Amino acid sequence: MDLNQIHNVYFVGIGGIGMSALARYFKFIGKNVAGYDKTPTHLTDELKAEGIAIHFDDKVELIALPFLNKENTLVVVTPAVPKNHLQWNYFLQNGFEVKKRAEVLGIITKDTYCFAVAGTHGKTTTSSILGHVLYESGLDVTAFLGGIVENYNSNLIGSGKTITVVEADEFDRSFLHLHPDMACITSMDADHLDIYGDTAAIEATFREFADKVSDKNHLFVTNGLPLEGITVGVNEGQFSAVNIRIENGWYLFDVVTPYETITDVKFALPGHHNLTNALLAFAMARTYGVESNDIKRALASFKGVKRRFSYQIKKQGLVYIDDYAHHPTEINAVYQAVTELYPKEKVLAVFQPHLFSRTRDFADGFAKSLSAFENIVLLDIYPARELPMEGITSKWLLDKIENPNKKLVSKTDLLSLLKLTDATVIVTIGAGDIGEMVPQIKTILDEKN
Repeated sequence: MDLNQIHNVYFVGIGGIGMSALARYFKFIGKNVAGYDKTPTHLTDELKAEGIAIHFDDKVELIALPFLNKENTLVVVTPAVPKNHLQWNYFLQNGFEVKKRAEVLGIITKDTYCFAVAGTHGKTTTSSILGHVLYESGLDVTAFLGGIVENYNSNLIGSGKTITVVEADEFDRSFLHLHPDMACITSMDADHLDIYGDTAAIEATFREFADKVSDKNHLFVTNGLPLEGITVGVNEGQFSAVNIRIENGWYLFDVVTPYETITDVKFALPGHHNLTNALLAFAMARTYGVESNDIKRALASFKGVKRRFSYQIKKQGLVYIDDYAHHPTEINAVYQAVTELYPKEKVLAVFQPHLFSRTRDFADGFAKSLSAFENIVLLDIYPARELPMEGITSKWLLDKIENPNKKLVSKTDLLSLLKLTDATVIVTIGAGDIGEMVPQIKTILDEKN
């Protein structure tokens, strides 16, 4: 498919974080962009403000006239769209060029030098750090991201034509559409078992992705993963972070590489998982040829990604952190960071489970990771693309949590509960619509303090 022949790009599911980055890219390069999504969000509001037409009813008659010309229209669809979607089926039945997001990314990045960041956790943060490092170092880069980077207030960094940074998403085996010149794999935990069935199938698919990188010196893996590549880790690996200390809420550490040691690297994002993410970005950028001091300077200026250990309130006597964690391993990472930074404070964690299938598949892991928190509040399961499953409820999960300071509340009752809490550190966790509640929660807590 020749993108030069495409004038119109229509998105079915335009409000998704990865889809919206593509929409912004096509708008930026001069294409006519529009789309559908199920519900309005902050992100769809931003896209509309940028001049992209969006509607929220699945009706064929709402597709604007230019997008009905199949000769010069590309339709991009998210895997989350149900099979009976009217607009999607209209495009399929009438011979339009319909592609998944990952296929389109593959087409865009094929003629660039492509950095691909894979892993069940850490993709968004690592690719955002890498995109920021390359952009700040003056390289001709475009980074397509799965989160809103605080430095740019966007999920798209740059507008370069020679280098691309992409998240290599394992969901639906999407990352096999990419053509990586350099890649990293952050983690390979079991996830998306509704797609893969078991851990062995996930690991096999990650190996298939890793094999797409022809030069194994251009494949970077977190130390301990069962893959051949350059190892990266905290206090271990061929690229390692050592001499780690915390000063005024910042990490300071040294980076030992196969050919040099860089001292006093400064980085703001808490948690050892984020040190690993920064180190992976460091290793990739350095191997590409970026000077160590340029990388060091860029890491110090990286402000983070919204909903990734994102400080909403940070003042004496009250801290509010919001995080996208939706897997036991990610919740453990949040707990590690919170307890490292606030060892003597009373912490209240609010968790919204994401997907019935994920709650079912990892119930014991969720119960163990949530039990570590001193006080835990559960919200109802956010269904996303799924229908309810018999017996799989937040009450069922709550009963598995061993911590006695636990309760189940509705979203409508959460705000009144937070008005009354005496916890000094509040953490909201989850990949569902709890993220849409953050402004309200922030207001409530600010007023109380």
